[in-house]
Amino acid sequence: MEASRPGEFELIARYFAPLAARFPGAAGLKNDVAVLSVPPGYELAVKTDTIVAGMHFLPNDPADTIAKKALRVNLSDLAAAGSAPLAYQMALSLPKDWTEAWMGQFVDGLADDQKIFGVHLCGGDTVATPGPLTVSITAFGLAAIGQAMGRSGAKPGDDIWVTGTIGDAQLGLALLQSGLEPLSDAARTYLVDRYRVPQPRLSLAHHLFTTARATIDVSDGLAADLGHICTASGVGAVIEAGAVPLSQPARELVGRDPSLLASLLTGGDDYEILLTASNDMRNAIDILARQLGFPITRIGRIVAGNAVNVMRFGTRLGLERPGFRHF
Repeated sequence: MEASRPGEFELIARYFAPLAARFPGAAGLKNDVAVLSVPPGYELAVKTDTIVAGMHFLPNDPADTIAKKALRVNLSDLAAAGSAPLAYQMALSLPKDWTEAWMGQFVDGLADDQKIFGVHLCGGDTVATPGPLTVSITAFGLAAIGQAMGRSGAKPGDDIWVTGTIGDAQLGLALLQSGLEPLSDAARTYLVDRYRVPQPRLSLAHHLFTTARATIDVSDGLAADLGHICTASGVGAVIEAGAVPLSQPARELVGRDPSLLASLLTGGDDYEILLTASNDMRNAIDILARQLGFPITRIGRIVAGNAVNVMRFGTRLGLERPGFRHF
């Protein structure tokens, strides 16, 4: 290690202890464990996600966006579970070429998001690795007892809804890898930001128990994650491809090349919330979307069976794969 760089404990004290300063159970990161208090009437929701350079982000992505993505993909899962974020732990595996400038930017990204989402670092680990940069975060959230949401409540006849827009992150990655025709600077920036910095729908979380039957966040791809709901609930699903919400840049690109649509439905990294609800909730969900300030769009229905079918103009749309898989 370069003489100018801090050692492990100095690294923790200089960069990470300030992120934990306002969380009493973290004890200033001076203990081996954190202590989390759960208020009466609540239970703890826990989620761990890992992001790896070259797999979930590009090695030359800005350090603050890497930090934000690592935290936000976990917060997205908490939101889909109907829980509010409380604290998080982080295991950071650093390759030998890290610099203090990079670390400062990385920590700034976490500090910004802690302010935005009201969450605090409460522990973790920092190690050296010969492999790629890896960030693993475990996020803790609070849900009212008996109100945490999951994948297993969908019933035939339910509507299928999704927040935001689908496919932007897939297009943003393709742009970074020079796999698409050029777009306007504004469109390019929008799509790249959607890939690098997800927007967890935490403001929806506490409405899910009274609105939805089954929920999941869209990380592996819309079709794949809907398949997870179907498997857990013992049902099938039909998606109307034309109803899936696309951003203006995505619509422009699909207009040029309609074959892109299949990849947008399976690409992943959207981190929107997919939910099913009885059809008597339609008006309530439309009102909720207006109140929250982002779209929640009805895209299909739950049916008997066990398959996810994507339809376009009355014909089943063939998908090469439903979504991303590591193995």
